[in-house]
Amino acid sequence: MKKKTSPETATAQLTVNGKTVTFPVRVGSENEVAIDISRLRKETGAITLDYGYLNTGSCESAITYLDGEEGVLRYRGYPVEELAAKSRFVEVAYLLINGRMPDAQERQQWSSLLNQHSMIHEDMRRVFYQYPEYAHPMAVLSAMVVSLSTFYPELSQHRPDEPEEAITIAATRLMSKLRTIAAFSYKKSIGEPFVYPRSDLKYCANFLNMMFSSPVCPYEIRPEVVKALNVLLILHADHEQNCSTSAVRLVGSARVNLYASVSAGICALWGPLHGGANQMVVEMLEDIIRRGGSVKSYVEGVKTSKGKELLYGFGHRVYKTYDPRAKIIKQSCHSVLKALKVNDSMLDLALELEDIALHDDYFLARNLYPNVDFYSGLIYRAIGIPREMFTVMFALGRLPGWIAQWKEAREDARFKLQRPRQIYVGPPRRNLAPEHVSSEVDEAPRRKHTAHAKRKA
Repeated sequence: MKKKTSPETATAQLTVNGKTVTFPVRVGSENEVAIDISRLRKETGAITLDYGYLNTGSCESAITYLDGEEGVLRYRGYPVEELAAKSRFVEVAYLLINGRMPDAQERQQWSSLLNQHSMIHEDMRRVFYQYPEYAHPMAVLSAMVVSLSTFYPELSQHRPDEPEEAITIAATRLMSKLRTIAAFSYKKSIGEPFVYPRSDLKYCANFLNMMFSSPVCPYEIRPEVVKALNVLLILHADHEQNCSTSAVRLVGSARVNLYASVSAGICALWGPLHGGANQMVVEMLEDIIRRGGSVKSYVEGVKTSKGKELLYGFGHRVYKTYDPRAKIIKQSCHSVLKALKVNDSMLDLALELEDIALHDDYFLARNLYPNVDFYSGLIYRAIGIPREMFTVMFALGRLPGWIAQWKEAREDARFKLQRPRQIYVGPPRRNLAPEHVSSEVDEAPRRKHTAHAKRKA
């Protein structure tokens, strides 16, 4: 149990160049402690330097609580384990965006709005055909999302007095249409006709149908697969101030519209160090198979490579113990593979790899426990989702969190245009050498002098 810090008396002192300044200490509802250095530069002329923002809080937030040392993740106070077991993704999205679980009437209204806005404008449909067939789905997703602001301009400009109803419509429109855009981008990549959303299907089932149905082969919607997809999306729904969420808040601080902010988040998520890690796990397992299938040999290679080879799906920037999401997703992975009667050699390799890493002092000493990416790629693979779509699935899950974070920042009166400082380490002031001065600059005064001489003559 953490010892409670008194928010009334807690302060911190910092001495810079002989001057001591007292700063207030902020204490969160879970006893997280932060030194409020808002006045640091004004009082001392100094700033903080914190590469990667490992020790810097950019905001106060009521959305997600994360304790990496204890392996705790909660959305609006609810443990993620409970939400994954008892709720659907759309209900968790409502919770994140609106701050409470929906009652029966709110759930019905929310579902109706998602159905109402599931179609995309037909002109957007034609845009898909302009992309080359090899276009990466994340590039298409980002471009199509930012283009929503041109097709639905009601929320394209920031207005402080924007009614709550307009925000709700924009949120449900984006949640519903992102699902359709993601499915359409996949269909375009394999040259199949688009499958339109159906109002009789729920969120995840609708997405699976748009992805895998065709005029000649209707898709069989399996409840086990729908449940697994709900769990995956819930586990990815928000994760505090990570790279992509921070990008959404950063871009949103310029008071741009929701679509542009989320498009920035999609681009940030694209990177292999963030959203692309589950794809790297599958590629790592394939590499082990190509090398003969010896997990022990691969692990020893990682340990002796001095960082040149990585163990993807293990370790996390925040978690210093077993990722709570990984425990849930491991069970879901087994359920899906069993229901689909999939005999995947990669799963056997994954289990062996996990067992070795959890009992090897090398990995334990470095807190390299399995994270959410370790099993999510295996589930997507079993469902039939290609690896280039893995990050798109991550974006689909993370969307409610992005919307909630954008909305919270927008409503915070203290939120300002984010503009980090820097410590300049370049050359001091210097002047151009004569040989570096442009000839055009040299000639300008002479031309002016000649013209003046002619007028005088």
